[in-house]
Amino acid sequence: MALIGDSMVTQWADWIGERINTSRTISRPLVERELRLIVSALNNMVGPFRREVKPVWARTCEHYGRVGAARGLAAGDVVEEFQFLRSVLTRNLAPVLITMRARRAMAIILRLNMVLDGGIASAVVGYTDALVATLFAQNGVPAAEADLDASDIERQIAALEVELARVVKQDGPKE
Repeated sequence: MALIGDSMVTQWADWIGERINTSRTISRPLVERELRLIVSALNNMVGPFRREVKPVWARTCEHYGRVGAARGLAAGDVVEEFQFLRSVLTRNLAPVLITMRARRAMAIILRLNMVLDGGIASAVVGYTDALVATLFAQNGVPAAEADLDASDIERQIAALEVELARVVKQDGPKE
């Protein structure tokens, strides 16, 4: 059962608002595609595939941080965007969780928060890595044309989507 759906992705993107459009080279549909990937990985991080998906989750969040740097965001903005996801989850999952046994609902809430906190940490690592790489490439002086190429980002997202699908469909949960 997927806890998080496309409507939450739309709400998350809307909540992020104009920040999505801060880059000349990274379009809103591309950012929304990455948001869907994050949500898909998150769905699997609270289910039976969590061990198998964990490395993909970390790489996906790191990628989000690198893309955030390319979008011109500050590190705090990347963190805040994940906090928006937490708010969307809280608002949308409350009616579902209230129908569950208290112990199960609390386990899901705690797991989601732990996973999101780990995702935030990975995103900050990705953001920092991108920033450091840019500074080293320019001898300490950031260049205006340091934006990531949208086609590179699309290829990276596609690779992560394929990896997530492979892990969930072929590996299955390990006991």
